[in-house]
Amino acid sequence: MQYLGIKFMGVNLENGRKLLISLAVIGAIVLFRFLLHTVARVAVRGSRKAYQGRFWTQQAISLFCAALLLLSLLSIWFDDPQRLATVAGLVTAGLAFAMQKVVTSFAGYFVILRGKTFSVGDRITMGGVRGDVVALGFIQTTIMEMGQPPPVQSDAPGMWVKSRQFTGRIVTVSNSQIFEEPVYNYTRDFPYIWEELHLPIPYKADRRRAEQILLDAAGRHALSRGKLGADATSRLFDLYRIEPQDLDPQVFYRLTDNWIELSMRFIVPTHGTRAVKDSISRVVVEAFEEAGIEVASSTYDVVGFPPIEIRHSVP
Repeated sequence: MQYLGIKFMGVNLENGRKLLISLAVIGAIVLFRFLLHTVARVAVRGSRKAYQGRFWTQQAISLFCAALLLLSLLSIWFDDPQRLATVAGLVTAGLAFAMQKVVTSFAGYFVILRGKTFSVGDRITMGGVRGDVVALGFIQTTIMEMGQPPPVQSDAPGMWVKSRQFTGRIVTVSNSQIFEEPVYNYTRDFPYIWEELHLPIPYKADRRRAEQILLDAAGRHALSRGKLGADATSRLFDLYRIEPQDLDPQVFYRLTDNWIELSMRFIVPTHGTRAVKDSISRVVVEAFEEAGIEVASSTYDVVGFPPIEIRHSVP
């Protein structure tokens, strides 16, 4: 194409026609994707499982439309197979060099889908971020961040919420993190975790009574083998040949120089852990007060003191 003596290379009537067709195809596929997503939102609604079903339906729609768009553009612009192979080789080499992180993240997306690493709604730790997965894209995973319990409060990033409750921050993590760090899933196949409550008591305290108070409180608010049912444990055994132990609350002793530390181990649902521990703690505090059992603390009794001589001289 030439205008005012200037020759525009690669711009001709055929390429202009291909450009118009490409824009029309892109608009049609975007509209088609929007309609499919709308139908999916209307057709699939309700419980958490229904929400997950809608999520995976939308993922399938996005993949289908992306593949359809790619094939359509290739068929419009590269009708010569030899030319297509040459261009594809150059594009692939360029992408591999210049967009390594993007390509790795895109590959991580398919690993997440195929490997069932996590799903929307799962509670995970990925790339140093703890929280619930709210969205999964081709490049990034979006997580509703939650706080950290005191034993890991010093871990990065810093937290002001001292428990597994939402902080309010929405964090995006690159999908490539699954190749670099472990992904911890709290809810995938066994949506329960073991928690512990530690209480020091003096050696002279009624240890058996204190232990019984802890077990009674856990029996009221925590889970046990009977409350879990056979389905939860049998599923874990069928998948990994693991038989969960310590499903009933237990109390363990640890002897120190100053007190006996009672450590109660119990199982709770992944969501609502703080509420369960709060209920147990309230019951234990009231029962300890009624039983006259004190909680030991790091105080010191002075049992001896050297004699002091005070001299005062009058000038």
